[in-house]
Amino acid sequence: MRVAIFGGTFDPIHQAHLTVAREAARALDLDQVLLVPAANPPHKTGATEAPYEDRYRMVELACEGEQRLVPSRLEAGTGKSYSIETVERLRAQLAPEDEIFFLIGADAFAEITTWHRWQDLIRAVDFIVVTRPGHDYQIPPGARVHRLETLALPISSSEIREKLAAGLEPAELPPKVLDYIRTRGLYR
Repeated sequence: MRVAIFGGTFDPIHQAHLTVAREAARALDLDQVLLVPAANPPHKTGATEAPYEDRYRMVELACEGEQRLVPSRLEAGTGKSYSIETVERLRAQLAPEDEIFFLIGADAFAEITTWHRWQDLIRAVDFIVVTRPGHDYQIPPGARVHRLETLALPISSSEIREKLAAGLEPAELPPKVLDYIRTRGLYR
């Protein structure tokens, strides 16, 4: 089995996240892309706007009807959400021959050598790096990288949150996610 981890705050999840996940699944013939909301991301300062359970529920709604996109609670809990520990939790659930990929934006990959246990991470996975405009990166020795250069989606969760706070209905949100946000009163 070929599985990719696609982590993030998903605060909120939007169409660009789904497009990236679908394209990675297609381009690398992945069986599953696990969308993993981070409970406590170590590289983010301050709290997320929406609580973990709401962000997880939005990921569930966004993945409905998408056979290869699977919501995952691999990073649920109160501890910091370190990627290597997420990979190790997933590895423990898979067969030895199963392959693990790590889907990541070029901006985040450019900082990979600052991550907790980054050397272990580059040994454990193949990276699928999504190129973003204006983000160059170096590939650390030993890292296995597949470039996903077909995507340049300038959608930002912070811009979506600003639109929601202004009472707008951003087109970048899946309809079920927008309905959930309205029902729960998130991002006001």
